[in-house]
Amino acid sequence: MKDLGRLITAMVTPFKENGEVDFARAKEFALALIDTGSDGLLIGGTTGESPSMNNDEKLELFKSVKDAVGNNANVIAGTTDNNTYGSIELSKEAEKLGIDAILLTVPAYNKPTQEGLIKHFQKIADSVSIPGILYNVPTRTSLNMDADTTIKLSKVPNIVGVKEASSDADQITNIISRTDDDFKIWSGNDNETLSIMTTGGYGVVSVASNIIGNQVKRMMGYILDGQMANAVTEHKRLLLFFNAIFWVTNPIPIRYALNRSGFHMGPPRLPMTEAPEDFKNKFDPIMDMYNMDLPV
Repeated sequence: MKDLGRLITAMVTPFKENGEVDFARAKEFALALIDTGSDGLLIGGTTGESPSMNNDEKLELFKSVKDAVGNNANVIAGTTDNNTYGSIELSKEAEKLGIDAILLTVPAYNKPTQEGLIKHFQKIADSVSIPGILYNVPTRTSLNMDADTTIKLSKVPNIVGVKEASSDADQITNIISRTDDDFKIWSGNDNETLSIMTTGGYGVVSVASNIIGNQVKRMMGYILDGQMANAVTEHKRLLLFFNAIFWVTNPIPIRYALNRSGFHMGPPRLPMTEAPEDFKNKFDPIMDMYNMDLPV
């Protein structure tokens, strides 16, 4: 299976003022993200507001981004939800478009057992030949995929890793320790990248890299080069921004930051709303402490 990259950006979806997906802007944004350090792009994830998009929009967005980046970056498509057979259908369609991998997100709302998770993900993975990355995010799904489940799923040939956003350090370390070296663990939270990578994790699926990708990449580079003092210093410098972009529900803050920077991504789509004024009043001084990496 191909290497999907250490820094994968969970890409914000650009919308026009009338609420339509701005596919042309998505192409421009994807290229800008590659230029600022991203190895891969996750399209149609949480940060991309996938729950408010239909399948036709998602497929057009996958195609637009893949056409734009070609072989210069990997495109991971958010094709799965709590409908196993619907997820299979969308995953097959994404594979036909030349997408590099799919994201296998723990189902929300119906709360299956751990055995249900295994069967759900195995059936989806078996339906395609491209790699799949598991995604465990209990704060969104109300369901934790435990370490034993992830370890069992790591034996599925084309399930190549997990985006871990459980914030459970013991669980994540357990997964790292008990899976083969070719099974990758990406941090699902920017503020945990340092700790996860220093215990054997591979990289991060980042929200912050939508706008400070070079800086995230630099911190990761220090870790990989064994320059731990520099890595810790950079982590501490970026930590306030990492936390601030989650002060209200993601992706409201990062979309606001992009628009404020002058790299316009349009409004969110309901049920997401614009950033509230009290957030802006607290966030603006924080944002002004950092240089943004995107070209404006």
